[in-house]
Amino acid sequence: MSGELQITVCPSCGSGRIERAVRDVVRRHEGQEYVVPAVTFYECPDCGEKVYDREAMLKIEACSPAYKKEKVKSSARGRRRSAAAEKLVQKKSAT
Repeated sequence: MSGELQITVCPSCGSGRIERAVRDVVRRHEGQEYVVPAVTFYECPDCGEKVYDREAMLKIEACSPAYKKEKVKSSARGRRRSAAAEKLVQKKSAT
């Protein structure tokens, strides 16, 4: 972990047994399962709380279909704007 997150007490239950773990994280989005390999995070064996640092969250987001869909939508919006802008330019140059 860069910026090395150091957690010694679980933020949910107060247990001092929270431990650093490196595991594949399996998630589900809209019925589609995906795996994020080798994610580093902290996990409490008492309550199950998981704490992810920024790097881990970025890794999860990079593998998530939810974020891929969002990127596609925003790039599609950009293409529509470009097409609309192109039509405006063509219209102005025709007059």
